[in-house]
Amino acid sequence: MGAMLHLRLITPADSTDEVVLLIEKTVGTTHLVVLPGAARDPAGDVVMCDVAREAGDELLAGLRELGIDTTGSIAVESIDLSLSERADKAEADAPGEGADAVLWEQLSDATHEESTLSVTYLAFLTLATMIAACGVVLDNAILIVGAMAVGPEFGPLAGICTAIVQRGPRLALRSLIALLVGFAAAMAITVAFSLFMDAVGLFTEARLEGDRPNTGFIYAPDWFSFVVAVLAGIAGTLSLTSAKSGALVGVAISVTTVPAAANAAVALSYGDTSQTWGSTQQLLLNLLGIIVAGTATLLAQKWFWTKQRQRV
Repeated sequence: MGAMLHLRLITPADSTDEVVLLIEKTVGTTHLVVLPGAARDPAGDVVMCDVAREAGDELLAGLRELGIDTTGSIAVESIDLSLSERADKAEADAPGEGADAVLWEQLSDATHEESTLSVTYLAFLTLATMIAACGVVLDNAILIVGAMAVGPEFGPLAGICTAIVQRGPRLALRSLIALLVGFAAAMAITVAFSLFMDAVGLFTEARLEGDRPNTGFIYAPDWFSFVVAVLAGIAGTLSLTSAKSGALVGVAISVTTVPAAANAAVALSYGDTSQTWGSTQQLLLNLLGIIVAGTATLLAQKWFWTKQRQRV
């Protein structure tokens, strides 16, 4: 059994017939239930149905066109298990595969939450940068990987990609602010952290300037950096839009955004402008690669599902 979604709608009484007709016309829906007058706040009817994930975006778009999101309510949840021949048939009738489907409303909601500049977001990004600072000074690859996994910066990057495709200036601005302010704050605090660690004798300039075979690549950007960022951007975007999203952690530890910011901060604390500029270039190159690849991936998915619906 593939992915099915359960919709619970509150609809004004004068809109229920239109909603029911829309659900019945949408390929991939089943288990339609109408409870007249059951809703109290807001007052209206309750309409419930199950829909194949690959048909969910089309149905949600239609419901929003009818204004149900403003005059009533639209609630969506994933069904972990559905034992029903009708559900099997609904999914078989729907175009494409559920794991490949993009729910744009869900993506916009997820990126909105992940791209908001909050205390928790700043804390995670700062802690990740400080961990990476320890990793670059000690030339410890394990600490670098740990910092990559802790960093929350993929959320705003995905928000920018989604905003470009969906033409959402507010989401784009919110994501850009979270990205720029977040990295600026994290790097500033890491500079202070580096000065403190140097004062207590745990960081030394000799370690930073010495041979670092495990982490020297962080301040030496090249085309491989951009290629890896592009591939990670594609994988990360697919992990967000797909029902199978377990790959996101792997994406987080594949691109040196946080370590590059950390290396720039530590180098700046010692006045090493060469490493600071090289690390900053690495950071900007990786951010650019992820945004370009993520946007291109979303555009390709949007084009693909438009063609699927036209075939149906």
